[in-house]
Parts: sequence; C-alpha cells; structure tokens
Amino acid sequence: MPRPLLSSLRMATLALLWGSGFLWIKLALNHGLSPAHITVTRCVLGTAVLAVLARSAGQRLPRSRALWRHLAVAALFCNAVPFALFALGERTVDSGIAGVLNATTPLWSLLIGVLLGTDRALHPLRLTGLLLGFAGVLLIFAPWHHSHLVGWGALALLAAAASYAIAFAYMARHLTTHGAPLAVSAAQLLTATAWSTLALPTAGPLRDTDATALLAVTVLGVFATGVTFYLNYRMIADEGPTSAATVGYLLPVVSVALGALVLDEKIGLRVIAGMAVVLAGVGLTRKRHNPRPPAHHPADSAPAQAAAPAP
Repeated sequence: MPRPLLSSLRMATLALLWGSGFLWIKLALNHGLSPAHITVTRCVLGTAVLAVLARSAGQRLPRSRALWRHLAVAALFCNAVPFALFALGERTVDSGIAGVLNATTPLWSLLIGVLLGTDRALHPLRLTGLLLGFAGVLLIFAPWHHSHLVGWGALALLAAAASYAIAFAYMARHLTTHGAPLAVSAAQLLTATAWSTLALPTAGPLRDTDATALLAVTVLGVFATGVTFYLNYRMIADEGPTSAATVGYLLPVVSVALGALVLDEKIGLRVIAGMAVVLAGVGLTRKRHNPRPPAHHPADSAPAQAAAPAP
C-alpha cells in the first residue's frame, strides 16, 4: 500500500475512534450511567489496553517516585478532570457541540502560555487566531439569543478543554524525556483511575442501566481511549507530531456528524459556522513567525502526546 494512502487511512481511523468518544459518552449517559461511573470505567479499560500493549512491547511500568509524582499531576489534569467534566457537560449539551469545544484546547494552551510568559511569540497572526477562536465559541453559544447551550454544561466542557491545555504544558516540561511511552501512558491512566475513584461516592446507585450503556462505555474505554492512545503514539513515532496534530482538526467534524446521524442532534447553521471559525482560529494560532523552527525529533514527544486524549 502506498505510504500516503496508509497515512491517510491511519489518520481517518484515529479521527473516527477519537471523535466517536463524545457519542459513546452521550449514549452511556442516556442509558443510565453516571459521569463518575463512565470516567472510572473508561480509565480502567484504557489502562488495561495500554498495559497489555506495553507488556507485548517489553515495556515495564516506571519505578521512579519522581516520575510517578509527575504522572499524578498529569493524570489529574489530562485524564481524571477532563474525562469527568466532559461526561458532566454532555448531560445538557449535545455530543457534537462537546467535540467542537474540545477543539478549543490549543486556544487555551496559547492563552495560558501568554499569561505565564512561556509563549512570547504572540505575533499578530496568532493573536488574531486566538481572538477568532473564542469568537467562534461565542457564535456557537449565542448568549444574545438566550441559547439553550449556555449553562453549567457548556462551562464544564470549556473547563475540560482548558484542563487539557494545563496538562499539556505540564507534560511537555516533565514527561517528554522518558522512554517506554506505552508503559508511561498506562501508568498515567492507572493513576487517573485512582483519582477518578474518589468521585464514586457521589455517583449513587446504578439504576435503569442497560446493555447499550455497558457497550458504549466499553467501546469508549477500549477503543476511544486505549487503542487511540496507541495509534496516536504510533503516528507520532512514524510520521512526527504534525501529522498527529492534524487529526485534531477532524475530531469536531466526526463528533458533529455522528451526533447528527446516530442521535439525531440538530446542528444549525450558526453552530456549523462557529465550528468553522473555531478551527480557523486554531489553525492561525499554530502558525509560527519563524519559518524555520528548531529541529524536532518525533520520539522526544511521544510519551507525553501518547498519553493525551486529543491533540
């Protein structure tokens, strides 16, 4: 098979699996599972998949206490908190909208970098992208129309995207130089499982849970979490981080399409326009003023990005 075609198929598969995660969360919620149950089950199944893959690759869980401390922070902000917030947010917000708001993570990353002084390259093009991206969010919510999208659910989804941005900044500094990326990712999700279990007392008893809920959360944990982490790691290692990051532009399209086709979610022209504006803004924020960035070795960022749920 030609390499370009293989690369396109890999990207399409990764986008489909990752973008479908919002659909599985919605189905699990609609059929009786609570956000806490979904989050814990997702982490457990994702950990199991990555642990098996790590063992087959001859990788062992890390033994360094310092590394485990860093993993505890990364797991909290990159897995436990956003997984729970997306499940909470989708109680009142459509799965397609959740996927679109997930795409705002690079905007939050840039904003956090500017506020902390770690990203000084805020030239006019990137600033325009930042403002354009958040303008797209406003267009989606349309608060001037008293839209039903505005509420705690929407704020939870935006907070989840911001949590990813915090995690990526932390992981880039503390987790990108460690080997055994599959084992490190498994350890991170294992730590996220421990964090998530703290919320189980608030979940309440399971009621009216059916086979659809169990199937949805199983697919979410095994394929939309564990398998996608592995595919993302392979894409970074084989083709570099740019190809993997490109998948992020496809996730909102996949989530909106699946929400409309499977759940009959109504997506108006305003939401579609807002999604386009958000993605355009994200694209502009990724533009670098220096046409020759420093040399980057794909393997250097594999552990951190392999443990990330979305580019």
